[in-house]
Amino acid sequence: MRYLSSWPIAESAFARLFHRPSTSVRPALQSPCAPALRKPVRVTSYPAVQFSRRFIIKSAGLPAQTAATMSGTNSHTRSKRKQAPFPADERPHKQLRQMNGKMSPGENTPDVESAGFMNEEEDLNEDGLLYYPPPTDTAEWQDTIEHVVRNVVSIRFCQTCSFDTDAACASEATGFVVDAEKGYILTNRHVVGAGPFWGYVVFDNHEEVDAYPVYRDPVHDFGILRFDPKAIKYMPVASLTLRPDLAKVGVEIRVVGNDAGEKLSILSGVISRLDRNAPEYGEGYSDFNTCYYQANAAASGGSSGSPVVDIDGFAIALQAGGRSDGASTDYFLPLDRPLRALRCIQEGKPVERGTIQCQFLLKPFDECRRLGLTPNWEKAVRDAFPKETNMLVAEVILPDGPSHNKIEEGDVLLKVNGEMITQFIRLDDILDSNTGKSIRLTLQRGGEDIDVDIQVGDLHEITPNRFVTVAGASFHDLSYQQARLYGVGCIGGGVFVCESTGSFHFESADHGWMIQSVDQKKTPDLDTFINVVKEIPDRKRVVVTYKHLRDLHTLNTTIVNVDRHWSAKMRLAVRNDETGLWDFEDIADAIPPVPPVRHKGAFIQLENTSHPAMADLVRSFVRVGCSMPLKLDGFPRNRKWGMGLVVDAEKGLVIISRAIVPYDLCDIYITIADSIIVQGQVVFMHPLQNYALIKYDPELVDAPVMSAKLSNGTMTQGASTTFIGYNRSGRIVHAATTVTEITTVAIPANPGAPRYRATNIDAITIDTNLSAQCGSGVLVDKDGAVQALWLTYLGERIHGSRDEEYHLGLATPTLLPVISSIQQGRDPKLRMLSIEVRPIAMSQARTMGVSEDWIHQVSVANKHNHQLFIVSKRTFERGDYPNVLFEGDIILTLNGKIITRVSDLDVMYSHEVLDAVIVRESEELRLEVPTVPAHNVETDHAISFCGAVLHVPHLAVRQQISKLHSEVYVSARSRGSPAYQYGLAPTNFITHVNGKPTPDIKTFLEHVVKIPDNTYFRIKAMTFDNQPWVVTMKKNEHYFPTMEWIKDGSEPCGWKRVTYENNKAVEGEPTDGMMPVDGQDVDDVDDADAGL
Repeated sequence: MRYLSSWPIAESAFARLFHRPSTSVRPALQSPCAPALRKPVRVTSYPAVQFSRRFIIKSAGLPAQTAATMSGTNSHTRSKRKQAPFPADERPHKQLRQMNGKMSPGENTPDVESAGFMNEEEDLNEDGLLYYPPPTDTAEWQDTIEHVVRNVVSIRFCQTCSFDTDAACASEATGFVVDAEKGYILTNRHVVGAGPFWGYVVFDNHEEVDAYPVYRDPVHDFGILRFDPKAIKYMPVASLTLRPDLAKVGVEIRVVGNDAGEKLSILSGVISRLDRNAPEYGEGYSDFNTCYYQANAAASGGSSGSPVVDIDGFAIALQAGGRSDGASTDYFLPLDRPLRALRCIQEGKPVERGTIQCQFLLKPFDECRRLGLTPNWEKAVRDAFPKETNMLVAEVILPDGPSHNKIEEGDVLLKVNGEMITQFIRLDDILDSNTGKSIRLTLQRGGEDIDVDIQVGDLHEITPNRFVTVAGASFHDLSYQQARLYGVGCIGGGVFVCESTGSFHFESADHGWMIQSVDQKKTPDLDTFINVVKEIPDRKRVVVTYKHLRDLHTLNTTIVNVDRHWSAKMRLAVRNDETGLWDFEDIADAIPPVPPVRHKGAFIQLENTSHPAMADLVRSFVRVGCSMPLKLDGFPRNRKWGMGLVVDAEKGLVIISRAIVPYDLCDIYITIADSIIVQGQVVFMHPLQNYALIKYDPELVDAPVMSAKLSNGTMTQGASTTFIGYNRSGRIVHAATTVTEITTVAIPANPGAPRYRATNIDAITIDTNLSAQCGSGVLVDKDGAVQALWLTYLGERIHGSRDEEYHLGLATPTLLPVISSIQQGRDPKLRMLSIEVRPIAMSQARTMGVSEDWIHQVSVANKHNHQLFIVSKRTFERGDYPNVLFEGDIILTLNGKIITRVSDLDVMYSHEVLDAVIVRESEELRLEVPTVPAHNVETDHAISFCGAVLHVPHLAVRQQISKLHSEVYVSARSRGSPAYQYGLAPTNFITHVNGKPTPDIKTFLEHVVKIPDNTYFRIKAMTFDNQPWVVTMKKNEHYFPTMEWIKDGSEPCGWKRVTYENNKAVEGEPTDGMMPVDGQDVDDVDDADAGL
């Protein structure tokens, strides 16, 4: 956050916030929109050559590219488990290509590549590919490639929600057909994902068909998709034969796939190793208990799941990952286990997978000797396997698992069931064929032979295949993946929070929380958790204890308000491998809230105040917490808290910053006297001055709450005052101080995602460090009267994901008319001028045509600050209002009063028409200036469609744009949704659906509800910077149902929801799909962790 203090500040930084008269005319401080954005262009971003007809080939000698990362796979935090044998910054990357994943303020359209990276002498062909001299290749290889490419598909997919180690994402990868008759495609497990998957595949001839997962391995990096072969009509569907036995060191290979997002590329290389350990990808999904092959093919993003073929066209391995440090090193998964799984599925048998919950690593003989391998055993192993140089060594043993207290870290594996073992492939085979049975392991521990009998467990039983959604968050049992990563037990350690949102949005947005208890009841597993939570009434405050997998020594405790009104349904999602979808089931209805009761409380006493009246003011302070279930108006956070000031204790009226309560689709909880918590609701929101009025039921409060006395006096520079505020710890602090400056403030507009900001106000700064530490507070005179509110002002986005906040004072006289109206039971119904102004000095005014007489009148009217105001920006109005004032107009008077202070503009709030005297282009004009109503500027209707939140452009948008192309504005989108996959970005305006105009939300809804599920439709949109573009999208009602949010005062929450199922409107939540959430998987162009 930022606080601008009274000491000197560089002019450039100062100008970002305060408009001060200077000796030269300044241009507008903030451009009205993001940097110029253009429609997408297709340009490759890596060295490539044209090969054959549609192929691209890269030789191993060409420069390697930076690999694309998958969301959440390259964390910089250390885990508890043993570190990987290479630095974190050199960890291999999964070869996924992220789609629309750039988090830049300018992401209004789908991916845009810079065209400035190419050298002038490099030529582009008609497809936008760079020409290089093609490498020499034999006719035999060319024939092989011709055969292989017909079997390779590009996979475009969404992982629709966070689950286990996978964050929601939209990406591209590769797969290849392994059964043309039944329609099976082999790809990576990190493509199929552990959770809900939605995607399609594109064949070489650009035919497209939907794909559904039928198998994802619990551990190894492969999965199998199913498609309908009959849907491919214009080419024969063929398959590649899996031949894991042909992988040898020195074999020349080709990796055929969707490299760097290209349709198809062929990368050449040579297998250099067959015995490396599985790569560690950080704290996301990683394969283990298998060997990997290594080659130098230099693959990059999008090549995950590519077949690695030999010269005879057999698939001998599966592309999985590569180094991220520029080295042309790729890692391939052996095909032994994928081949076994494929055969089981083809025969209609279950793919049995066994585990003893122990991770082994391949370690060379020299290291095994140091661990205690005796010469006799080494000789026996070398004699049995002359080409082997490694043995299997226990690395991680899970607590309370089958191997616990039987195997220890560092044990060298010698035999299984009497058979000498040195390779993962054979160990896997034994475990998979002995599920539910006991096996005998012979180990060496420090030179001593040890025999242990271990029961082989079912790997699928410790791999989650369901999750429950309640109170806006999602939960499942801990997976073997997570347990292995952190070295913890799989069962009984709590419930894993896969979507830490809604009521269970903890202070840290980090993944890895494990719920230990809810409402004083233990929750060791998901079933127990469901039974506990479904008995909790709506809005009940309960104690939750939780740990983080990275720090199981620390038990955290918090209190949450259980939300069963915005998220009324408790829903269970279960994976269905027959359909490839996740089936949703409502498992518990919401229990109505318990009627609130009156509680008693006492306020603290402030010490060492200069006057008793100041100490009494603590009885007017309350703590306000606000949580928002749906992301509207570009607001970047899902919950905020701050100090509110009680202005009418009898009616329960509290004034609070709009940076805390941004809109009224929210839950408000007010804490009084640190002990009484009551619900609040929005009464009034000021469109310009950054405050809201909320109210609570005073009948529920048995405490001496006092109405704050608001001063109607004017504060002056240099005046003494007392600051009382809430610091970051929620403690009240106070100090005597001095007003350093009172000047017009211009909060910078956020160019990426317009959101509410204060305009046309005077701000107060003071000379105390406490003001920088406190986002809420008051300035008080010696009699205890509040002279100004100390508020948090939301500013622009800086440094990628941090929002600037300003702490400034707002004088109380401007509040009094609104508070008085509400106290009398009247709606203020303010009016306003559709302009923003900034001050100019008299030297500027003279140059711009203001007469000497007016300059003299200014000096008489305001002896402390000689200034006038110039219109710096007009707000685009939705209604049929005439444009009377224009940028560059200098306002002299309104209704006969000369305007030398921003507070003089307050006359606009109570008049429909203002008599104005202005100077325009050195000419003095008298105008009748109409005002516009301010009571209808708040969002009161929103739609969730295909993962995007749409509503009428809010005031902040209209303040920053010169023309509204449509009243259908994209405010946010969920990651992993169709909107995210196809590039429908926040700040876009939707103008047409399937060629039909959509000028407003109602018309848009009428068109989209008629679109059948799982079919394409066409959207024409306009970017914020007036660039039209067209996108085709596929509707997905199963995971992203269409839903309306309508403001309705008769509803208990103030809003009602309408869901559209099969083109019919049904009140309430949808039957299927993920509810719009308020967590990490939401994108507002430049926000990574704010939520729906």
